[in-house]
Parts: sequence; C-alpha cells; structure tokens
Amino acid sequence: MKNELAVTLVQCSLSWEEAEENRSSIKSLLYSHKATSDLIILPEMFTTGFSMNAKSLAEQMDGKTHLWMKEMAEDLDSVLIGSLIIEASGKYYNRLLVVSPSGKTEHYDKRHLFSFAGEDENYHPGLDRLIFECHGWRICPLVCYDLRFPIWSRNAELNGGVDANLFDLLIYVANWPKARRQPWINLLEARAHENQAYVIGVNRIGQDGNNIEYFGDSVAYSPKGKKLSEIKANQISVETVLLNKDDLLAFREKFPVGKDKDRFKLMT
Repeated sequence: MKNELAVTLVQCSLSWEEAEENRSSIKSLLYSHKATSDLIILPEMFTTGFSMNAKSLAEQMDGKTHLWMKEMAEDLDSVLIGSLIIEASGKYYNRLLVVSPSGKTEHYDKRHLFSFAGEDENYHPGLDRLIFECHGWRICPLVCYDLRFPIWSRNAELNGGVDANLFDLLIYVANWPKARRQPWINLLEARAHENQAYVIGVNRIGQDGNNIEYFGDSVAYSPKGKKLSEIKANQISVETVLLNKDDLLAFREKFPVGKDKDRFKLMT
C-alpha cells in the first residue's frame, strides 16, 4: 500500500469523432510528461468528443482503443482511465475503462445520461458504481453529469446498509461545457467536503463538432476542499499531483462526520 498516490490529470482538446487522431495526440502528451504516475486520468469520450453518433462510432471491448489503453498502461506502468463509446449485446454505453499495467480491466457505465443533449436516446444507463483499488487506495470513478447527483456520489453504501467510507478518491471524467463552468467548479469542491475524500475532475478544452466550447478547469481537491492542482483553464496541460493517505485518515478521525450520515436505500 502506498501512502502517497501520484495521479496525473490530462487536460486536452479532442478532435471531433477522430479516434486515431485522439489516441495519437494523447500518447504524445503522455510520453512528453516526465513525472512518474500511479494513475492517469483522461477526459470523457476521449476518442470522439461528446458525440451522439453511437452506432457509427462504437467500439467493442476488444477494439482498438481498449488495446491501446492496455499498451499505454503497461508501457507507462500506470493505471489508465477514461471513457469511450462501447457496444455490448446490441446496446451502446458511455463506458469508463480502468486498465491496469497487467492488462486487467474494470469498467463503469455512466449512470446519469444527459437528456438535454439526447444522450438518453442514444446510450444505455449503467446500474452499478465501480470502486476499484490502486496501491491500497479505494477509488470511485464517475462520468460528467453524474457530478450533479450527490446521492450517486455518496461515500457510503447505497442499499440501506451500514454507512462507511467506501472510497478515498472520487474521480469525474468530463466533457463539461464552458457555459456551465461555475457549477463544475462549485460541485467538485462540494463533493470533496461532503464525502471527506480527495476529488479530481478532468475535463476537455476546445470546441466540439456542435460548436460547444469547453474550458477545462481540471482540478484536484483535498478532503478539506483545498485546491491541490495548478492546471490553468483553456490550456493543454498534463499535471501530476500527490495525494496523502495519512492526511486523509487523520482528518476523518479528527472530524468524523461520516458517522452522522442518513441511511437510505437507493431505488433503481
């Protein structure tokens, strides 16, 4: 188990619906970044941008991007995460993959689909959260619009069981537009405070094929809501931050708000 976890945030522009081009540009960014990392985070739909063309763009789980992620994870000796469009059993998912250097892969399908853009008409929602381990750290990765739903992000069991701190780090990968920039900033900090966990948001920059602008604002927060990263808005940036487990546990012990949480059962 590592007391310090090195996490790399990749804030970049994405070429609209050009998977090969995006894989190539992200590979160059990662190889140019010198810091050693335990976990590398890419934006939501990092191969295509936030496209509703699921049928024409979807890959299989044994497709090129998953293979690319396995190769990159092994070569960089780091866990690699990011979401892409996946077809499985005739359904399309905005699926986040967690790929380890050994090639082991876990996944999370985006739960809250953004109906404002028609995502619910083109993709199938996920039903379960994923909490995976990385060097003894428990990590919960979510996708973009999930950020607006604090119950789904809650650091506790969602089935009415005994509350507990189930994760140490909460991650959001996103294509979050500039027009709604302030909620992104505010809600990420709020998730850190209410869950007593590190929170990281990785968002794209640039303009997509629908002429929607993205400003990035990728960020890492401590469990106390302190900003730990220095990424500037609207700039391509790759930054590695160090998260400290002892600091997290000491804060939870000193100020144990988790024991006073409400218990409930989430209806799905």
